[in-house]
Amino acid sequence: MSITMSYQPSDACIYLRINEEDIFSAIKGLMTQAHGGYACVAMLAGFGIIAFRDPNGIRPLGMCSRQPVPLPFTPGGGPHSIEAGPSAVAPGHGKDYCFTSESVVCDALGFEDFEDIKPGEAVIITRTKVSRRVVRPAPTAVNKYSFSPDIFEYVYFARPDSVLDGISVYRSRMAMGAALADEVDRVLKQKGEKIDVVIPVPDTSRVAALQLAQKLNIPYREGFVKNRYVGRTFIMPGQDVRRKNVRKKLNAMALEFADKNVLLVDDSIVRGTTSKEIIQMARDAGAKKVIMASCAPPIRFSNVYGIDMPSRHELVAHGRTEEEVAQAIQADLVIYQTLSDLVDSVRQLNPQIDSFDCSVFDGKYVTGGVDIKYLEHLEGLRSENAKIKKNSGAIRYPASGFAQPGGEGANDPKMAAPPVQNGSYFGEQAQEPTQPPPETHMSCNGPMNGADDIG
Repeated sequence: MSITMSYQPSDACIYLRINEEDIFSAIKGLMTQAHGGYACVAMLAGFGIIAFRDPNGIRPLGMCSRQPVPLPFTPGGGPHSIEAGPSAVAPGHGKDYCFTSESVVCDALGFEDFEDIKPGEAVIITRTKVSRRVVRPAPTAVNKYSFSPDIFEYVYFARPDSVLDGISVYRSRMAMGAALADEVDRVLKQKGEKIDVVIPVPDTSRVAALQLAQKLNIPYREGFVKNRYVGRTFIMPGQDVRRKNVRKKLNAMALEFADKNVLLVDDSIVRGTTSKEIIQMARDAGAKKVIMASCAPPIRFSNVYGIDMPSRHELVAHGRTEEEVAQAIQADLVIYQTLSDLVDSVRQLNPQIDSFDCSVFDGKYVTGGVDIKYLEHLEGLRSENAKIKKNSGAIRYPASGFAQPGGEGANDPKMAAPPVQNGSYFGEQAQEPTQPPPETHMSCNGPMNGADDIG
């Protein structure tokens, strides 16, 4: 870094000139202090674009490029003129670059050559060159900095047509469905139960549900029809309103449920409120028995790596057995994917990845430094946030100590905390609102485009 001082009659200016080495050094210093999951992209005015990924590769990040798009031409000469030709490009205009968390963005924008940013890698793009360097710190006793992408991206968040770290999300969900089929078959034989039809909870679970049905040779049916003209309402003042919103978004076709033992397949069960409502819809449509199968294991721990999840005490599986979860969501039976099967389903598509972050399932946080005391501290902050919002009379927004608003899933009610009813998260008495909060609508094209977008 070079420093130039310029004295003017009225002031003194200091100009800082930086280069790639300065930036790489700064990012390495940041990684030694910032522990967690992150993918960062920034633009430094007059210099270029900077992107880097956390040393464990928990959050996804990739880059792609394309040849410059020809500029439109106009009469009158110059680089945009007819004389310059229809494929003219502005002088000095090189390749276009794009950074994104999912490869599908590159497809949509016409970019090519998508490649994942390595764990702990930083990329700097200036007008003249592209510089890349892995600046991951040296391993420590707390964090070995092993490559551990978040497995929940494949279960829930990523689009099926994306490829993350060399793994097709679509193929991984097919593998999840095949593995779940074996577990469902085992449990059904053990319980002496039979299934007449397999029905997915739209939309993310469709791929896995179809694969499961084919492997078990059980009819697959689309029993729920989604209303795509209703936005995602993520602030709901009570269970009655929540139930009405579920029925606005989904309609159960009685001809697929009537007098049948139904296996509902969902990608995961987080708070359980959506699952409970959907199971009740299936019963109202005439189902004799409703069994819920989850492509993910029980979610019993909070996420601290950028996903806005509820606290431990708001997770339906926290402190409960599978039988108790079934009772809580009013299912006849709940069947979970095993963690080993889930990991194998994803890892088989890229054996070079030795491990995944599965902290929401097993409570093992790959970065270290996360214990019960730390989680209780974050839950305390979240509770205090709820009290402040209640006392201020503001519309309660589901904040989280584990991922501040704006984290992945921040506006996803399946992840966010439920609305206050007769008190906040931890039982404080709350006043009834004098008037209902306004509905806030968002696009249906979120990470879960379907029933699970509803509380």
